[in-house]
Amino acid sequence: MKYLADLHIHSHFSIATSKELVPEHLDLWGRIKGITVVGTGDFTHPGWTTELKEKIEPAESGLFQLKPDFRLSQGPVHRNTTNGHIRFALSAEISTIYKKGDKTRKVHHLILAPGFEAVENIQQQLEKIGNIRSDGRPILGLDSRDLLEIVMEADENCLFVPAHIWTPWFSALGDKSGFDSIDECYGDMAQHIHAIETGLSSDPAMNWRCSFLDRFTIISNSDAHSPQKLGREANCLDTELSYDALTQAIRTGDPNKFKGTLEFYPEEGKYHHDGHRKCNLSWHPKETRKHDCLCPVCKKRVTVGVLNRVEQLADRNDITDRPNRHPFHAIIPLKEILSEILGVGPNTKKVSTQYNHLIHTLGSEFDVLLYKDIDHVRDAGGDTVAEGIRRMRSGEVHAQAGYDGKFGVIRVFTDKEQAQAKRKKPKP
Repeated sequence: MKYLADLHIHSHFSIATSKELVPEHLDLWGRIKGITVVGTGDFTHPGWTTELKEKIEPAESGLFQLKPDFRLSQGPVHRNTTNGHIRFALSAEISTIYKKGDKTRKVHHLILAPGFEAVENIQQQLEKIGNIRSDGRPILGLDSRDLLEIVMEADENCLFVPAHIWTPWFSALGDKSGFDSIDECYGDMAQHIHAIETGLSSDPAMNWRCSFLDRFTIISNSDAHSPQKLGREANCLDTELSYDALTQAIRTGDPNKFKGTLEFYPEEGKYHHDGHRKCNLSWHPKETRKHDCLCPVCKKRVTVGVLNRVEQLADRNDITDRPNRHPFHAIIPLKEILSEILGVGPNTKKVSTQYNHLIHTLGSEFDVLLYKDIDHVRDAGGDTVAEGIRRMRSGEVHAQAGYDGKFGVIRVFTDKEQAQAKRKKPKP
């Protein structure tokens, strides 16, 4: 069965996240987006696992579903499952901060577990090391290698993935606190790493330039801090619905089972270019090298972004040399496209009204973005919406790269076209 999985998210127990990150709304927005399997996020937090046990129940092997009493009636019915609701996989992100070599290392890790017994084993070991109750994504003074060992000893069927591996501040390969290889980060336990996560500021093609990453399946997830952000990146699979089938597809990278990823345009990520947000300075790596990494405004070192860091570690220019190049497709969230067309913010009532109309008429958000015939999109949303979707699908976009924590902007229309679009009311 073909389906989408978004495995890296957070709960309302994480700092700076939405109060709506609860199972009911995750199920609702999973259906609205068209995602079949959603990670629970934050399983290290005892309060969240208590809430999960109250609200979800076993479904297919190693997966869970919302209990009927908690299901919200609005939103589309999911066509991939027997009861029309999404499935949950137990997942968490853990931050480790520690001194190694000549640097303070700050690395984030994504973990999937096959059941609550494994989760509780991990919780028991981590609570001996640090505070797992103050934040849904705990910060532990623990070597990345040792965390991986704890997880594997808790249950060998856990899946352990270096999260958003290029992000400057908190990742295995980031410029500020990372390493120069996955092996250097995880040492003798690196054999248990089978996949890496791109993060919003890189895409698979960028990662293909590094031959030391060839043995890893490249996955992508939203890292959502609100239910509405689900699926801004996701994984495409073709397996039976079960934890083992899903994780085995990722471990092996079997192209018949792991079908690729849906991606942010990497320029939209917050750390694609180098720069200083306070100084309003955004640089392509070539400019950074010209200036020896120093900001001309404040004279301090700029934040080196993902594009630059990939170039530092890349050892090939011909990405076709990479084996197992799973397909990927760059997307723009539907509300962002509608926001551009309507000339108002993506969270406004005007955008929400048009968004809800398209979902009600055409199906899930991914149906609209990827699968529905453009003529059907035109019938439901009008010429301008259809043209925006067509351009997104074909990569005809205008990109302004993000840098130093500031999101980039991806547009499908020029300024002139946008002005004209405002004068045309989309349907209805």
